[in-house]
Amino acid sequence: MKTSLRTVSRVLALCLVLAGLALPAAAAALTAHPRTRTAHTEDRWTAPLSTRGRYIVDAEGRRFRLKSANWDGAQGSWTGSGDRDDPAAHHAGQNSHGIPLGLDRVGIRRLLADFHALGLNSIRLPFSNEMIHSTAPVPDAAVAANPGLRGRTPLQVFDAVVAELTADGFAVILNNHTNTTRWCCGLDGNERWNSAQTTRQWADDWVFMARRYRDNARVVGADLYNEVRRDVWDDPNWGLGDAHDWQAASQQAADRLLTEANPRLLVIIEGINWTGLPVDGLPHGRPTLTPARTLSHTLVVSGKLVYSAHFYGYTGPHHSGATGIGETSDPRYQDLSADQLRAVLYDQAFYVAAETGKHFTAPLWVSEFGIGAGEQGAAGRTWFARLTDQLIAHDTDFAYWPLVGWSTDAQGRPAGDDWALLRYDRAGNRTGVLDGGDWRTPAWQRLTTAPQTSGPVAPVPSWHMLTTDHTDLVQSLTAREQGDWDEGARKAACPDGERLLGLSHTQGRGLCTDAPDATPLHRPGAAPVVVRDERYVPAGGDWAPGYRKLQCPDGQFLTGYSLRGTSVSAALCAPARTPLGTSGRVVWFDRGDSRPPGDPGGDFAYGHFKGQCPSDAYAAGLASTQRPGHLGRPDALLCRPLAGGAAGGARKARS
Repeated sequence: MKTSLRTVSRVLALCLVLAGLALPAAAAALTAHPRTRTAHTEDRWTAPLSTRGRYIVDAEGRRFRLKSANWDGAQGSWTGSGDRDDPAAHHAGQNSHGIPLGLDRVGIRRLLADFHALGLNSIRLPFSNEMIHSTAPVPDAAVAANPGLRGRTPLQVFDAVVAELTADGFAVILNNHTNTTRWCCGLDGNERWNSAQTTRQWADDWVFMARRYRDNARVVGADLYNEVRRDVWDDPNWGLGDAHDWQAASQQAADRLLTEANPRLLVIIEGINWTGLPVDGLPHGRPTLTPARTLSHTLVVSGKLVYSAHFYGYTGPHHSGATGIGETSDPRYQDLSADQLRAVLYDQAFYVAAETGKHFTAPLWVSEFGIGAGEQGAAGRTWFARLTDQLIAHDTDFAYWPLVGWSTDAQGRPAGDDWALLRYDRAGNRTGVLDGGDWRTPAWQRLTTAPQTSGPVAPVPSWHMLTTDHTDLVQSLTAREQGDWDEGARKAACPDGERLLGLSHTQGRGLCTDAPDATPLHRPGAAPVVVRDERYVPAGGDWAPGYRKLQCPDGQFLTGYSLRGTSVSAALCAPARTPLGTSGRVVWFDRGDSRPPGDPGGDFAYGHFKGQCPSDAYAAGLASTQRPGHLGRPDALLCRPLAGGAAGGARKARS
């Protein structure tokens, strides 16, 4: 979101000195008469949505590219100072009253027709946690053009907007934008998902919202939190396991949504927007999705993860976007050359979709980017053209910020948000990219009409990483049904249908897959087996003499493991739906990496020794020893072919 940079800078300067309600189910549409569907509202996709590799697909496996915009307002417009009832105290003079903008000026049916004319198929709909719990009705003036919404609370207005959007064919992605209903995104008390509430309360609100719209199949996604960033005292992080660990919090919230609320939802996880103090000589930057390369998410329901990032020309990879105090000598995105911008975008976000067959591979949704219609600077205009060119070149899903804004006359002057694609004056007259005279129109039209991948998308193998860094990561619903299968130990298990193909010698990382043909291997309904000793090692079949071997029963494959400290505690084995091969070889990884060529699945334990079976094999067992220097860590995997024959050659010799 476009930040109030002057306010941020002032607050940051001060900080540097100091640092030396149960509601009814979703509302019906605004009017009772049947909707007359036109050509642009014909169903062209079938809910729910899922992912296949780098693409989002509909229920029939056809590519569904999110061509979206942000209809903001329900997250709040008050800037944090001044009288809440004074429009001057709201962003761009627009008091949204905590509901989507424009409902005071234009009937919702006309708004939706304009959205279609833009070429949109989906809407990112921000909200605040405060909106969920507000019980006061919105002022009549806030819905003057939609009188059927009078007397409703902000959440009830939100319900009606969701119902209208989805009935008109749009996909809706809910976005938890702020804790409190105010303009984002600086030092505003909304820096993290838990800035003004506990992580539990935040996740509870998400479960509430997901359940609220569970019966509306066109509510397709949950965008967990907007622009996670530093507050006055602390940075968010990606993997430290503390109260500010965004990777862990988003993982846990995603699993709660998929198990307690709606397993059909896409879960959208944005990278970290800012860490550090924006002062030359001190560490600072915009990590975005870079940390996902070495620590990605594995959801309890596969095929539901989408990664997200935001890019604005006035910010930069190490530039906060501030001017004056808080501004550093780092370049902004709009200061970069075309080649520099391409490389930075790739490293910060685009790699997750560009590099297929990795544990981090997922669709990328650039869920915010934008610029003002009044932008006169060559650098800003050039940046916008270059960014849209990158979205086209990478066939990337996108959402423009913002969709709707105010204007005070038909020409969009002088107040209101000129960043909006569509602006409406008090009489409902529209200006924007649909109306001529807007320099952004050619780039927008090029973006929405460019050739793209379409039609059926073939299933592709999934790769997911496991980690026991700080807590359990049991992503098998079948295993969860068995309860705590190794009490007191740290446990990890692959999502149902996937098998454990790789392990690290240290750090407790694992790699799961359903390669080579994206076919689930487990037998439906069959309970997993916990192996704690060598009872399943056949006589004469000692594949790791002198080592403790946890081997699966015949016909089963390794799908999980547990650790006590550094030592292997138990193995989890799942029965296969088809006969498995029984010959094989041992892969040792206590003295170095032993992985197949081509880096299948990606580096799932960066900086640590790893062992990995070939993609046409399964792991039938793991070995460890308490000898000095080993400490019970995983040392070897027994790899066997998925069906008949050898799994990649002879046993690896030990030196």
